[in-house]
Amino acid sequence: MDKNWLSEFLRARRALVRPEDHGMPPGTRRTPGLRREEVAVLAGVSTDYYVRLEQGRERKPSPQVLGALAAALLLEDEEAAYLRAIVDPPPRGRPRADREYAGPQLVSLLDAWADTPALVYGRYLDLLAVNSLGEAMFSWLGSETSLISAMFLNPAAQDFYRDWAAVAQGCVAALRAANPAADDQRLQELVGELSVHNPDFARMWAHHEVRAKTASAKRFHHPLVGDLTLNFETFSVNSAPGQHLVVYRAERGSAGGAVPSAQGARGLRGGQGPTYCEPSCTR
Repeated sequence: MDKNWLSEFLRARRALVRPEDHGMPPGTRRTPGLRREEVAVLAGVSTDYYVRLEQGRERKPSPQVLGALAAALLLEDEEAAYLRAIVDPPPRGRPRADREYAGPQLVSLLDAWADTPALVYGRYLDLLAVNSLGEAMFSWLGSETSLISAMFLNPAAQDFYRDWAAVAQGCVAALRAANPAADDQRLQELVGELSVHNPDFARMWAHHEVRAKTASAKRFHHPLVGDLTLNFETFSVNSAPGQHLVVYRAERGSAGGAVPSAQGARGLRGGQGPTYCEPSCTR
């Protein structure tokens, strides 16, 4: 499949920039966002050249042009880095394994956090490992290991995430941020499957939002303990590029403290330790 994510990204991001963001009068416009000629002027390139970029007839703009386009489109640092990556992807090094696995030391670390829900996910948002309390918290997943598939194909997700739309958009943005290569077959299959089966995913993917998961608070509705509000922090796993460790924590004295205890969590899952997950490459 010949995908030109540069042209798609430029069109999508141009539609999000208002003329007044650059001090221009809004005027009457048939479509939202800047006109092509306005982006060209702001970026210091000819209109014809910018049109060729959006049409996919020019695919290798220089780093200087990419920087100017990022400024014209008001891209954040992470979005500008993604723009550079889709034009000039970083060297892949060793071929990627068909499946990702969490390392045993990382899994042992999860097991040591008896009072803290924690999990590890990979570049395609596959669940790679989860500790006992995390497994009790995400019990609605069942045997599913693709977090992005569960988000859009499992109706229970909209009950579990009280702010489902925002969380789902964040997952889509994280999936795109982690995978800038348009020729990634696994990503193409995953995006194709979800786009066919869920129009919300197709709409969110078309936004071309780029945002890795970092830290925030999430509101949940657990089937056993009710409403929860938990803070989470996301850490990159340096020993396994593309993998991330997520740790959840309730503020002391908050309603989120209703998270089941470690002992209760182990009771839900038979007292087992951390779970290794073997994500399917077809999801």
